[in-house]
Amino acid sequence: MKHLSSAFLGQNQWWKYVLLPIVAIIAGNIVAMIPMIIIVAIKAVQSGIDFTENPGALGDLTQLGLSQNLILAIQLVVFAASLILFLVLFQPFHKRNFKELVNGTGTVRWNRFFFSAFIWSVLMVAYLGVIYFTSPDNFEFHFNASAFIPLVVVALLLFPFQTTFEEVVFRGYLAQGFGIWSKNRWIALILPAILFALMHAANPEVKVLAFWLTMPQYLTFGLFFGLAAILDDGIEIAMGTHAANNIFLSLFITNKAAAVQTPALFTQLKVDPVQDLYLLVIISALALFVFAKKYKWNWSILNKKVESLSDDN
Repeated sequence: MKHLSSAFLGQNQWWKYVLLPIVAIIAGNIVAMIPMIIIVAIKAVQSGIDFTENPGALGDLTQLGLSQNLILAIQLVVFAASLILFLVLFQPFHKRNFKELVNGTGTVRWNRFFFSAFIWSVLMVAYLGVIYFTSPDNFEFHFNASAFIPLVVVALLLFPFQTTFEEVVFRGYLAQGFGIWSKNRWIALILPAILFALMHAANPEVKVLAFWLTMPQYLTFGLFFGLAAILDDGIEIAMGTHAANNIFLSLFITNKAAAVQTPALFTQLKVDPVQDLYLLVIISALALFVFAKKYKWNWSILNKKVESLSDDN
């Protein structure tokens, strides 16, 4: 199991693990802000909006006439820029190859990425079927081809940048950092999962649906992704399931409290975070069962000490 242990080969001062993600996120936002400023300025001129009189327009870009798909693309470009900058800066920061963030082999196992994305998509179809057929009156169906087709393109092209950035940072980078400092795989699993959940604490659904009802869902996701990464000695399964999850939700289910507003096929009128948590736990358990069987995971590895490659047998 080389994924966590490969971090021993580089430079691992604690401040680098704090500084690099912050620099990448800030720089990514600055880079992505340039086209957004240009687009907003053009739309403001065309619509005649005065931001001094209507500052709320900056917080709701739909007031400028921007489509939900364009707003989504602008939001996701931030993650694309952050991911690229993170990978570019990683080698000079830590003196090792960024591919080691993905797994212990040095080669991305794309078959795992696409298989996991397929399995999670199937489970999400089942999830949608359960919540729809148990409460069909809670959903409104909308199909606007002129909005939905561009959404498919944006989602497929850009969501993988967002989810890959998060997986590289949490299940790759931070898991390695916590792993080599503590020598404990459980800590490498749990601490990044907690940080992953807290990163989403500012999402609008957390405010609308209550912190203690929504945070367990993000923590469950973090633990699921983390388990898959440690047991599979790499983050491709976490990358695939995360991408499939966000793409599926953006295309098929939206609600007023969702962090990402899209012209999805179904609008959920009332969200039940407790029911969603139960279903997420079931889906995650089923996915882990499938992946464990297919890739013959050894669960005892969770109790194995994280050691340098020279000692890791």
